[in-house]
Amino acid sequence: MTAPADLVLTDAAVHTLAPDDPVHEAVAVRDGRVVRLGSTYDLDMLVGADTTRVDLDGRVVLPGFVDAHTHLTVVGRHEVHADLSAADSRDEALARLAARARDDGVGPDDWLLGYGYDESAWGETDPLDAADLAGLDHPGPVAAFREDLHLVSVDETALDRLAGDLPPGGHDGGVLREAGATAVRRRLSPDRAGARRLLRAGQRRAVARGVTTVHDLVRRSAAPRAYRDMARAGDLDLRVQLYYWRDHLDAVEEVGLATNAGGRVRFGGIKTFVDGSVGARSARLSAPYDDAPDERGEWVVAPDALDALAARLDTLDVRLSAHAVGDEAVDAVLDAYEDRASGRWRVEHAVLASDAAVERMADADVVACVQPNFHRWAGAGGLYERRLGSRRTETTRLRTLLDAGVDVAFGSDGMPMDPLVGVDHAVNAPTGPQRLDVTEALRAYTLGGARAGLAEDEVGTLAPGKRADLVVLAASPWGRPGSIAEIGVAGTLVGGEVVHAAAGAPLARNA
Repeated sequence: MTAPADLVLTDAAVHTLAPDDPVHEAVAVRDGRVVRLGSTYDLDMLVGADTTRVDLDGRVVLPGFVDAHTHLTVVGRHEVHADLSAADSRDEALARLAARARDDGVGPDDWLLGYGYDESAWGETDPLDAADLAGLDHPGPVAAFREDLHLVSVDETALDRLAGDLPPGGHDGGVLREAGATAVRRRLSPDRAGARRLLRAGQRRAVARGVTTVHDLVRRSAAPRAYRDMARAGDLDLRVQLYYWRDHLDAVEEVGLATNAGGRVRFGGIKTFVDGSVGARSARLSAPYDDAPDERGEWVVAPDALDALAARLDTLDVRLSAHAVGDEAVDAVLDAYEDRASGRWRVEHAVLASDAAVERMADADVVACVQPNFHRWAGAGGLYERRLGSRRTETTRLRTLLDAGVDVAFGSDGMPMDPLVGVDHAVNAPTGPQRLDVTEALRAYTLGGARAGLAEDEVGTLAPGKRADLVVLAASPWGRPGSIAEIGVAGTLVGGEVVHAAAGAPLARNA
């Protein structure tokens, strides 16, 4: 006789997102794994005296979302500090900083921090600068991070505090790019307790949006220890795969870490920057920026150093995850991967990958970890058109990548951390080469992320034996493809445990 299930979800539309995508009415869970999918009638046979049975009243069940590129402490900073991501003007961004300055938790000598502003959303080209921040009634230092983290705006007090930390070249009116922005992030890096506070805040946001696994890219951070502290304490709801920056490689080699080692917190590989971002004009291009004819971006890691890094990792059997936005940067990554990349090495972003680069990715089994939410800059008159000119606005070409046979994984980069926003952008992208259908977009945020993390045997689709990482949606994305971002998450389960339940939803009454 079959043992009863721990949990049975019934009267649902359960999409496995497997290649043939069968849809079921119910799913049963035992010991943290899916044990059966089928009709409500059949799975009622698994309901015992101790089984929790939840009628979902027709709601959609999917595999839990895998955010394959994020920085959860930064997501947490949006929750803890001033969230500038929704500001629709310079004045509103400054008003949000001013409101944060009045918070009891911010002392007069503390750093006043804001995260996530995007001047292109204001119809402007100039970021916040020291003159803007000087008007805030805060005697301590002020720093406002642009959404991509490649640029940070600071006031004069902050510049004084940072004296000696900043690289040669100084700043442009309190605007710091790339190495300067890195120096500020390093100065503000939290200790172990602070990292745990930020991770808990980021985790709350993640599970509320249906995320069950994150690939977190960390550098000189207390986050790895904080994650493991949370796991030991039983308050880590997410599955985590960590990618350490290249300056951690000596330690990784010394302790013999292998890709995918670990349990709830795993080691994914080594991350490096190759270039910067389009917004900061630091993405490395083969042709000049349209709005700065003398600029082609910059190398954060030059091609020869990148090649040496790839060669070293190949001998260690550790994967490389390389941030490359501009077309020249993507080509440099693929040159370094030539005849080396095995086990799905990754290109992060690949915003301006050429047709030839796309074919090379497919041939080399390279994963393109891309951000569909970046499409918000791709419309007529948007940031990409202003920076790159109208001939180069067809960026993050999801359809081109998928049709070429490239493994595509979606990540949010925390801009924002919300898979349904990303799916919406993918489905409703400006041009055909950028656009996916609903099922393809959902797979990129589930199975695609699982494959990018070498975890497709465990998560990414729903099947008997796989982990019961599930998201319950309040409405069907197939039924409203034009407004997917507005769909609510009714519940999130990791290993069969409810880690988020929306107020009034069926799981909330059974949590």
